[in-house]
Amino acid sequence: MSSPSKRREMDLMKLMMSDYKVELINDGMQEFYVHFNGPNESPYHGGVWRIKVELPDAYPYRSPSIGFVNKIYHPNVDEMSGSVCLDVINQTWSPMFDLVNVFEVFIPQLLLYPNPSDPLNGEAAALMMRDKPAYELRVKGSHFFSCFSD
Repeated sequence: MSSPSKRREMDLMKLMMSDYKVELINDGMQEFYVHFNGPNESPYHGGVWRIKVELPDAYPYRSPSIGFVNKIYHPNVDEMSGSVCLDVINQTWSPMFDLVNVFEVFIPQLLLYPNPSDPLNGEAAALMMRDKPAYELRVKGSHFFSCFSD
């Protein structure tokens, strides 16, 4: 099996060769930003988010740290810090996953299927459960402004 640093380099290169815009921080491979478009068929469609990724020294054996830099209104994202509540990142991470999985599967699933019963943003969770059309309007309004407030 390859060393964590080789795997980190390979996964980052694979992500950079995909359709994502990746900005390295301090020319290192452990911290970077990824520009992420909201998935089709979700109220996040049309929004673009900058997501900060930090890879631990033990990556891929330990999960990356993922956080939204610009604001997003979502039950499972802390509105102030951008921290994400996502089991596959926080508890059930496996070395079989890679960075492309995070951006092509995990984050789109998070945005398509919010879990209001395990919220980091209680207000968004309550609004989603109480009045889904109002929640979706709030989401669409917030991502219009967040796209331009980087």
